[in-house]
Amino acid sequence: MKITLVGIGNEFNNLTLLGYEKAKNASKVFLRTALSKVGSEVMKSDIKAEPLDYVYTSCRNFDTLSKKLAKVVLDASKTEDVVYLVDGDVSDDVSCSIILKKHKNVEVIAGVSKATYFLSKLGIVGSYTACSAYDVKNCKLSLPLVVYDIDSQFMASEVKLTLSDLYGDEIPAYKFKNGNFKKIKLYESDFDGDFDYSSALVIDKLPIIEKTRFDLDDLHEIVKILRSENGCPWDRAQTKESIRKDILEEAYELVDAINRNDEDGMLEESGDLVLQAVFSSIFAEERRSFTLRDAISGICEKLIARHTHIFGTDKATNAENALEIWDKNKQKEKGFESGGEYLDSVPINFPALMRAQKVGSRAKKFNMDFENPLAVFEKVKEELDEVKCELYSSDSKKLAEEIGDLLFAIVSLARLLGLESEEILNLSTDKFIKRFKKTEELILKDGKEMKKLSPEEIDGYYNASKNN
Repeated sequence: MKITLVGIGNEFNNLTLLGYEKAKNASKVFLRTALSKVGSEVMKSDIKAEPLDYVYTSCRNFDTLSKKLAKVVLDASKTEDVVYLVDGDVSDDVSCSIILKKHKNVEVIAGVSKATYFLSKLGIVGSYTACSAYDVKNCKLSLPLVVYDIDSQFMASEVKLTLSDLYGDEIPAYKFKNGNFKKIKLYESDFDGDFDYSSALVIDKLPIIEKTRFDLDDLHEIVKILRSENGCPWDRAQTKESIRKDILEEAYELVDAINRNDEDGMLEESGDLVLQAVFSSIFAEERRSFTLRDAISGICEKLIARHTHIFGTDKATNAENALEIWDKNKQKEKGFESGGEYLDSVPINFPALMRAQKVGSRAKKFNMDFENPLAVFEKVKEELDEVKCELYSSDSKKLAEEIGDLLFAIVSLARLLGLESEEILNLSTDKFIKRFKKTEELILKDGKEMKKLSPEEIDGYYNASKNN
């Protein structure tokens, strides 16, 4: 049998003549709710409709509600033609979407959407985002924004928390009920308990300088403004080459904040590092090479393609398995034809210890590694002896080579023991600085000058500093 979906708008005079005739002459008419303004007006008219408000009480969430509403209409359509009236437009209602997917014989009669109705009251025109309060956490939101179905104080609080996180709780908003509205701050949106099915919240678009919360698109727009003809002279002067050092500095500063467990520092430095990525993408946009969206799409594709144990058929029971799968997929993606190409792909501008450790890890995947830590320890001793042999030679190039081999062997020892060479050397450097300061303090306490002491005397103070 046939189902006719009719959007009845937000006031009874929004109902089209065709929609009215279909509903008036049908033998079976369902009304999504009689609790809204337009729903109550339908119930007072000559349309004989059965309201489905009883379905609401048996539903724990919006998704379940939509499915149950759709089921009522679909079940009835097995034996007779059905007209289903929904406030706003048919496109506003998820239960209508379910019906359209599951029933082949459906006629749609559009109505004035909830968003159009609310925005027209405020004189807001152009593109917008709109969603039900019950689905606000699952929607991709942007301004101008309309959130309808705020039918309780609990739902109003849920909406406020979600939107405050995105836009800040001081952003101006418009609170609607029964077609009337008042201007408020977002944090005020759940202050009273005066809510029903007609309640909604509208937030208009704000200029960049009036915002207190921003997203990646805002950052992109700000940098474009800074790079524009009337923008900042310094930002306009930058190139992809000139910011290379900034990228490295910001990355190191973020690592430093992590090492210090400085949450505020991590927050700031994460933002600084993202800024450098946005700068790089805008330089590329100016060269017509790629865009920020291309870069984000690329990393998303990479994450999906390399996590085949999550998005594919591979299996990983632990972190080591997962890393093996990642590397397998990376080699396949990059088209490496040999292990040598795989090792060559480790960036040469990595910090030396980090690069050595990464190269060693990749060589291990091709079965070229020490058997165990004890074996590499013997290699360290061997390399140390070779350095000793070259200490008194006149061949400085050979000495440098042997010291490099010793360092590489020590990195291999750390790697086989599950340690990060870069990290542990930094820890030792920090420890040395701390002991140096204590040594200097002890020397000054004795009224001596550090630069005038013999190596043996300094060693004595240094050893004493270990006990302080």
